[in-house]
Amino acid sequence: MSDTDSASRREPPMDFIRAEVADDLASGRFAAVVTRFPPEPNGYLHLGHAKAICIDFGIAQDFGGRCNLRFDDTNPVKEAQEFVDAQKEDIRWLGFDWGESEFYASDYFEQLYTWAVQLIRMGLAYVDDQSADEIRLSRGTLTEPGTASPWRDRAVAENLDLFERMRAGEFADGTRVLRARIDMASPNINLRDPVMYRIRHVHHQRVGDRWCIYPMYDWAHGQSDSLEGVTHSLCDLAYEIHRPLYEWFIDKLGIFPSRQIEFARGNITYTVTSKRHLLRLIEEGHVSGWDDPRMPTLRGLRRRGCTAAAIRRFWQDMGVAKRDNNIDVAKLDSCVRDDLNATACRVMGVLDPLRVVIENYPEGQVEELEAVNNPEDPAAGTRRVPFGRVLYIERDDFLEEPPKKFFRLAPGREVRLRYAYFITCVGVVKDEAGEVVELRCTYDPATRGGDAPDGRKVKSTLHWVAAATAATAEVRLYDRLFLAEDPMAVPEGTDWITNLNPESLRVLPCCYVEPGLATAAVGDRFQFERLGYFCIDTDSRPDRLVINRTVGLRDAWAKAQEKSQG
Repeated sequence: MSDTDSASRREPPMDFIRAEVADDLASGRFAAVVTRFPPEPNGYLHLGHAKAICIDFGIAQDFGGRCNLRFDDTNPVKEAQEFVDAQKEDIRWLGFDWGESEFYASDYFEQLYTWAVQLIRMGLAYVDDQSADEIRLSRGTLTEPGTASPWRDRAVAENLDLFERMRAGEFADGTRVLRARIDMASPNINLRDPVMYRIRHVHHQRVGDRWCIYPMYDWAHGQSDSLEGVTHSLCDLAYEIHRPLYEWFIDKLGIFPSRQIEFARGNITYTVTSKRHLLRLIEEGHVSGWDDPRMPTLRGLRRRGCTAAAIRRFWQDMGVAKRDNNIDVAKLDSCVRDDLNATACRVMGVLDPLRVVIENYPEGQVEELEAVNNPEDPAAGTRRVPFGRVLYIERDDFLEEPPKKFFRLAPGREVRLRYAYFITCVGVVKDEAGEVVELRCTYDPATRGGDAPDGRKVKSTLHWVAAATAATAEVRLYDRLFLAEDPMAVPEGTDWITNLNPESLRVLPCCYVEPGLATAAVGDRFQFERLGYFCIDTDSRPDRLVINRTVGLRDAWAKAQEKSQG
């Protein structure tokens, strides 16, 4: 079953945004729904972006409309085609497509310039010679009004001449900007003559060197929405204070009245999504890159083995709220488990191997036993698992001196091997240091398939792999990257990096798995019986099998936290 076909795609609830969209259609404010997802091509998409993608594309789908993909490529200093390509790939992986509706803010540079000239002619924009620092200081504070620029009352003709010369490249970076002429005493600082254009003599990845002035986000965004006929421009709450400016530009230009609606961000525990913070993690070597499976990027989550369906389900279950909230990352883990439980084939793998020799099993004999691929999906069928005289089991499935409630293997005790036979431990081999290195066991041939014909019962079933046919794998056990629910909540003077979890990655270099995994494809997902969900990593090669743990079968982290606090 593919991610996009998963049954986890359920009927969405009627949240406040959908209710307002429905009202706009019913009232005739808009005839059809057009939304947009406007990423900046300066990095990789993460879980927070996934929420916006699900909302933007999801609402368009629900109302039979369309969602445009528009790259906000207005800052060539930090942007690259690499990020454009990666973001498109991630959006498609998440399960959405924009069809022919792929746009770029740079598509509209000429029209934006024309509209800027129009505002200058109307006396609503002017060229300012102040430096960025001077402009910042003159904007005032939340309790004090701003101070008008000495260039605020320049004549229209002079502003037109200077703006044209800015475009022609006559002035150096940072020497002049174009500002909207609104209200320096407005209680909303965003209306205190915001900057519309700055000079940047930088090559642009799409338009080359044709431009050396680039529009600011607040100037480009609303007008791009209007040009595309976007009816509902859906943003997170950080843009709520920008909405009056968004509406002011549209009103003064008399263009298509796109509507901005804000929703709450989804802050996830034990996670940071700030691009600046994620970049620091990479640059300082705390993670291996943007696709490190501990990262909250869609690339990292995909490499770890998370499914797109689980991420969609997660954000659907979290809903759309008007206030920022904190979401337990365990809820994402739960969605991943639910999806993989239904779709992942079961296999057996041993992470901490202990050698077992079955003394009464014929030497050199190998038989194949039938195993169920997925008990949740009968259509998944069965597979053949090799069995032989020498096996591996998990080291913690044996104790030489077991406590009262330990029901797994011990001297003299009989247990079941999954899909195979009952075995009994009859001997223990130790090395010079006294560590157990091998178990000697016997098996009951009458219990093939895991049941005894005489009806006797055992209290434990163990997973295993046959030594002669097992594939060797490096297994990477990933855990939460941070120890604190809010990684940024640190005492003054303390670096948030101190909240990193030193056990977020454990590498097990020599594990044994069923032979079929040796030919599995990168990205294939499995449930290792009794251990959790795993996937084949991108570092795998024909001579090297690397497997990532996606998530355990249950929330072991919560239990560990309870224990440490108890």
